[in-house]
Amino acid sequence: MGEKTALIYDDAFLQYDFGPAHPLRPIRFRLTFELMRSLGMLESPRISHVRPSMAKRENVLLFHEEEYVRLVESSSKLGLGLLDMGDTPAFRGCFEASLLVVGASLQAVDLVMRGEVDHAFNIGGGFHHAHPRRASGFCIFNDAAICVAYLKREYGLKRVMYFDMDAHQGDGVMYGFYSDPSLLNIDLHEDGMHLFPGTGFASEVGESEGRGFKVNIPYPPLTHDEAYLHAFNTLVPPLTRSFKPEIILVQCGADSHANDELAHLNITTRSYIEIIGTLHKLAHEFSGGRLVIFGGGGYNVGNVARCWTAVLSQAAEVETPEEIPEGWRKMYREYMRREPPTKLHSEEVKLPKDKAEAINSRVEDIINKIKKHLQWKFNKT
Repeated sequence: MGEKTALIYDDAFLQYDFGPAHPLRPIRFRLTFELMRSLGMLESPRISHVRPSMAKRENVLLFHEEEYVRLVESSSKLGLGLLDMGDTPAFRGCFEASLLVVGASLQAVDLVMRGEVDHAFNIGGGFHHAHPRRASGFCIFNDAAICVAYLKREYGLKRVMYFDMDAHQGDGVMYGFYSDPSLLNIDLHEDGMHLFPGTGFASEVGESEGRGFKVNIPYPPLTHDEAYLHAFNTLVPPLTRSFKPEIILVQCGADSHANDELAHLNITTRSYIEIIGTLHKLAHEFSGGRLVIFGGGGYNVGNVARCWTAVLSQAAEVETPEEIPEGWRKMYREYMRREPPTKLHSEEVKLPKDKAEAINSRVEDIINKIKKHLQWKFNKT
């Protein structure tokens, strides 16, 4: 029957909710799922819908410290307090909501590692900022980092690749494994000089035995598809081939898309499609097809739904109509009180020639700097 991709989703994801004034709006999960359904994707034999279950506490402790987990649990009961320095408040039920996020990501990993599916996509995951002792950037438990530790403990993997294209650098994952050579961490993001969390510079390449296995590609604001994909195509496939991962994990935050409310990049669905397509091929080349995808950031809800729908389409190799059905657009209007997108794929952003050339030149400098910092060779055999 060909490849199978599991889509992990339940409306319970909407319980991860900081309140109506917070920029992270959980309705993006439902609208994404409903867009996938309205386009007929869930009727494909290549896609199976799987409902998530909560993670066990012992798995959360693979990355997070007991004292912090207890803090989240107690704050969750009260629905009060801050879990970091200010932008991640506790809410009633946040402990259980976070356990569901982690459980869904671990389910995705288990389904792929057991060979029940080839690929899996947890649109509710990708909370990559949380650190062992604290929350950060709207992220309470770091499901991606927990998955890395889980793959090493449960399945004995020696070479895990984590790729992150969220506009905000995945500092929790990177620093959590900064000296670990078993994790190749490649992170594409807006330059930390301009955006939270202020990390992920080209010079941050890991330490000790992990030196050279942490790769940061910090793009200048307004970076467009051409420059974004040039850096990806120049750096990522050769590094992947050198590393030969046993599994590829992908965080595909949609806030790198143009017109996001909290970031300043200018890529479109084109970059998401081409990158997932390349990583899909690399997974089959080196990892037996094992590919696990997480959601992530994204604060323009219409773009989130389009990006993640396009990602699933590419991973599962399922064709979709270009026109977005009126039923979904009506739902979007009801929830968002604004006009919805009408087409699945977004138009590329056209910058003035001088500005585009300046960005292209800056990205080329970044590529050269990264090559200089890395201590392992491209195309290593």
